[in-house]
Amino acid sequence: MHNSPDQNFASRLLRRLGENCSLIEASSAQSVRGAEIAAYVAGFAARFLSSGLRPGDRILLSCGITPASALAYLGAMYAGLVPVLLDERTHTVSGDSVKEKVGAKALWSSKPIRENWAKQINIPVLEGGCDQVDPSELEPFSATYADLALLMPTSGSTGIPRFVMISHGNLIANTEAIIRSQHLGTDEKAILIMPLSYSFGASVLHTHLYQGGSVVFDSRFMFPDKVLNALNEYGCTTFAGVPTAYNILLRRSNIRSMTFPKMRRFLQAGGALQPEKVREMRALAPNTEFFVMYGQTEATARISCLPPDSLARKIGSAGLPLDNLQARIVDADGRDLPVGQIGEIIVSGPSISSGYFEEPEASKEKFANGWLKTGDLGSLDEDGYLWIRGRSGDFIKIRGYRVGLADVETRVAAVSGVTDCAAVGVSHPEAGEALAIFVVPDDTSANGDPGDSLADRVLQALPVQWTCSRIKIVSELPRTASGKIARSQLQTMA
Repeated sequence: MHNSPDQNFASRLLRRLGENCSLIEASSAQSVRGAEIAAYVAGFAARFLSSGLRPGDRILLSCGITPASALAYLGAMYAGLVPVLLDERTHTVSGDSVKEKVGAKALWSSKPIRENWAKQINIPVLEGGCDQVDPSELEPFSATYADLALLMPTSGSTGIPRFVMISHGNLIANTEAIIRSQHLGTDEKAILIMPLSYSFGASVLHTHLYQGGSVVFDSRFMFPDKVLNALNEYGCTTFAGVPTAYNILLRRSNIRSMTFPKMRRFLQAGGALQPEKVREMRALAPNTEFFVMYGQTEATARISCLPPDSLARKIGSAGLPLDNLQARIVDADGRDLPVGQIGEIIVSGPSISSGYFEEPEASKEKFANGWLKTGDLGSLDEDGYLWIRGRSGDFIKIRGYRVGLADVETRVAAVSGVTDCAAVGVSHPEAGEALAIFVVPDDTSANGDPGDSLADRVLQALPVQWTCSRIKIVSELPRTASGKIARSQLQTMA
């Protein structure tokens, strides 16, 4: 079955579209509805093929948070091309190198490309929209389960990213497992604030359209109240965000004075959101389910999900592996560790990628015997729930004792007046390594009395043996394009 034709993910998705589904751009109120979506996807496929591209060719897609980007992406896949997803905000930084790395034959962008830049990288540029084409007039590429569907950049990459090879089968397996884990209905409507070049953002699009639902694209999250108003205006049932997004909602929006009658679920992934912030979100919207999830681009998107009915008793956990994945905790020699012991998390299942594009050595190291070596450290409890303890590099040794940066940040985040925080290790003449902690204060809190400053309260929350070299109060933390903490920049600042 898995090797049979008719596994083209875009084609399967189009067949599942409902009559009432829509793609909406919140800032302009423009929309594409029902059968128009399939006609535009087929139209993009026809346009790309008429330009001389052929199935298997790689095409760079400069993706914004727009319906056009989604339609072009699905159209390329429908035609059997391999879309290489780039963030439109950063594609000019590494476009030439990416083109050479993946052997791209063309570039598409919803926004005009600077002519001198296009000439510099010597690539045909396709811009803008397309005409509608009846899908019955253009057969989709007959893909198999193993055929390459897209190249997804690893999140948090700096410089030239690695590109994960995602197959049509990977997309089908992960999308269907996410739908089951979130109990998505056929009338869902997600508001999407993340680009498709980020696997979390792409998965929200995949799952909601695959169920016949709708997606509202909103790129205005620098003005969070506009997004919250759009959420209600369009009757959205799903909001998805990384920890930064929830910190912004709690710190710089009017969410406390608003209600969301249509909302069914909040989705959170892309790093750990501190338990205190999860509880705060739950208190603000007690009738809305809150899903904590864990994933990696190399696993197509999601690896595990914490069921909302387990949130209270398992808060801090990354939940249970998706129902078609298996997770293990192993030591440095690959041997399974008992319940409760910390080791590397490895994962196997149908949504695990086959490797990195044109990087055989890195692929061999990361993907071994069908198992993805996540590089994350964690443990499984007696109920099978996964607990993330940090990246393998996110530990420092203070006076010979290993301290996890995630543990430090959990303690600091619980301090009154702290709205966001991050920790890195710095060299120390006595302790070997020490902590440097960056704290974003709550807008409504002052640093307190001279004898009880925010920095003092942070220090008091840490065990005395955790040597802290400095605590710096900052207005915001440096982050990658996908919203993760940019620790290398913090290291430089420290």
